[in-house]
Amino acid sequence: MNNVIMRIVTVTGNYQPLVAASLVAGTVTISCPPTNAAVVYFKGDDGSDVPWVATEWHDFRGVDLKDFQIKGSPGDIVTLVGGTG
Repeated sequence: MNNVIMRIVTVTGNYQPLVAASLVAGTVTISCPPTNAAVVYFKGDDGSDVPWVATEWHDFRGVDLKDFQIKGSPGDIVTLVGGTG
């Protein structure tokens, strides 16, 4: 059975995973809302900081959300909307 994924993740100044435990998304949109004060950095597969600006969003399929790590301006947010399976 498929389950809905809808979350708001509050950004901190240190890298943190999007979710605490393994959660494989069938499809998910990860976005940075226009109200964010600064860029949100995603840790790249090579360890680099990958900046996402406010209003930036990307769709992913079949990914484990615990593998995404973010940091940025404390209080900014990242939203997750999608489903499992």
